[in-house]
Amino acid sequence: MESGPYFDTAEKSSAKKKPWLSWALIGLVVVAGFIAAYVPSPYLIERPGPVFNVLGNAGATPIIQVVDSKSYPTDGALDLLTVNLAGSPGHTASWMEALLAWLDPSQALTPVDEIFPPNTNSNQVTKQNALMMEDSQSQATAAALRSLGYKYSYTVYVDTVDSRAAALGKIFAGDTIAAVNSTKVTGIDGLRTAVNAAKGSAVTVSGLRNGKPFEVAVKPKLINKVWRLGVYVGTHFEFPIKVALNLSNVGGPSGGMMFALGIYDKLTPGSLTGGQIFAGTGTIDELGQVGPIGGIRQKLYGAQRGGAKWFLAPAANCNEVVGHTPGGLNVVSVSNFSQALKAVEQIAQTGSAAGLSTCKK
Repeated sequence: MESGPYFDTAEKSSAKKKPWLSWALIGLVVVAGFIAAYVPSPYLIERPGPVFNVLGNAGATPIIQVVDSKSYPTDGALDLLTVNLAGSPGHTASWMEALLAWLDPSQALTPVDEIFPPNTNSNQVTKQNALMMEDSQSQATAAALRSLGYKYSYTVYVDTVDSRAAALGKIFAGDTIAAVNSTKVTGIDGLRTAVNAAKGSAVTVSGLRNGKPFEVAVKPKLINKVWRLGVYVGTHFEFPIKVALNLSNVGGPSGGMMFALGIYDKLTPGSLTGGQIFAGTGTIDELGQVGPIGGIRQKLYGAQRGGAKWFLAPAANCNEVVGHTPGGLNVVSVSNFSQALKAVEQIAQTGSAAGLSTCKK
């Protein structure tokens, strides 16, 4: 009587095929791994970037310097937050890198066209960000000085006109822009707001060219869901005192509110922060209006890692804050400089944000 394993013909046939199936699966895994590791995705990765205390130094140089007016000692911290962008139009994240970023709440995936609109390159975006940073510093100085009762004047000037711009041949480098559709323009944000308010209709731009008034009609182009004239502008202010802001290699307008608070602190006696660490973000204009920014979730994590307990967020960003605040961080929402100043003063004196606006569902 024979003994041993028993199987029928069908089982034999199946057993013979299994090695081929295994090799096929291995091949698929290898190909999938290659795609994940090396094939580029259409995304860039946003991550928490360096944190800068505007009351401190950049190297050996104070970030905020008041040159020809009395200034006062400060303590604590007013942290300006940044976002690191991993990748460029020609070097986007791989699918594996994109997956790992998607799984990390401190990181975000951003379509490359949102950062680098079609027909733009890295140099153009870098230049635009540098102009926005320069403008935000001027607007921050204006907001702080205005709150302290100082008087000043300013002009919004055209630095560059893009070669494919809607405004090409109508607006020129060196022009100053006073208004769009009779709405006074106070800087980059004001210009963008006025142009987008027209929702694609032609806008009337007025200002000075070589010292003489001009007025032209320009129909904006829709680029990356934003109506644009295609001009790069800056703001030149004439302030009664000189305030130097020394922070290089940081672009964009989102540090405006923290710069304004820092300048105010330097120009007033006593400690605004009460020795505590505050972090925050938000654009600001000369009237003190605080506007929304990008990358706020990454900045929340940057603030936490920098040791901040309190975070000042633009009210317009609250929908991105709710449910995404890391542990130990308390968020206060603000719409203008007065609210931001009140929040810091109250928390410094009482250690509590009771009664202040917060981001809620």
